[in-house]
Amino acid sequence: FSGDREKYMKLITEVYGKWILAGEHAVLRGVPALVFPLKGKSMSFFVEPASELSVEFAGSKGDELRLVVWSVIERALEIVGVSRAALSGRIRIDSALPLGAGLGTSAALCVGVGRWLIGEGKLKQDDLYTFAKGLENLFHGESSGVDVAVAIESQGIKFFKSGDRSLLKLGWTPQCYLSNSGQRGATIECVQKVKDLFKTEPRRAEMIDQEMRQAVALCEQGLNQAVIGDLAEGIQLAAECFLRWGLVPALVQSQMEQLKNEGAVAVKPTGSGNGGYVLSLWQSPPPPHLNLIKCY
Repeated sequence: FSGDREKYMKLITEVYGKWILAGEHAVLRGVPALVFPLKGKSMSFFVEPASELSVEFAGSKGDELRLVVWSVIERALEIVGVSRAALSGRIRIDSALPLGAGLGTSAALCVGVGRWLIGEGKLKQDDLYTFAKGLENLFHGESSGVDVAVAIESQGIKFFKSGDRSLLKLGWTPQCYLSNSGQRGATIECVQKVKDLFKTEPRRAEMIDQEMRQAVALCEQGLNQAVIGDLAEGIQLAAECFLRWGLVPALVQSQMEQLKNEGAVAVKPTGSGNGGYVLSLWQSPPPPHLNLIKCY
């Protein structure tokens, strides 16, 4: 895209990715989740006048959206009761968010599409959360709404299944970093695996949920009181939940052990599991050769 063209393409919105400190999966059953925007990776939506509706892609991960974007738009139009022929314009989606990596790409796409429809007068601002959560069901089967909520708020939040959330105001900035496991996981498959456990071993599944609730409480206490020990304990307990769900492949487990060997005080998967990104907590900044992504 030329610089001249970018000058007259109107920016609709920039939506950040996300990372989850604790609460994954169990959030679907009432456990709160602690989630933050990943402001180093985002998805931006631009629009310009055109006779027909079309979509173009840019950015390091833009092409990954080609296979899914029209199914998302068509479903969005069904939700709001608008035909494709009733809309026009050329949309450009500039994305640095990879699909299937646990960084909230599907939520960013759904929120961005929602804000485009708001600009077109086809959706009310007050309905954005409900709309985007329903739209994200295309990806997750049953969206918890947590990724959508943090994409809308662009701030750290404590999120509940009801959609209620409160802003997290940190008195310190823990040394939290992300690293790519190199393996992609399908959220819908991970969600189903945990649900299946409730059918086959309901007592065990409930115990894991309660452990995740405890992990959330420890993490929140560590954040509020600036106690790295509580935060580390909460992260490790959350990691144990992923292990007990069977959502930590050998490749991810190996990377987590490597990060600990390099000095990380706590490590866990972040997102749905079975791949994606790994969250690590450090006493001080990690060695540069690891090329980790800073969470804040």
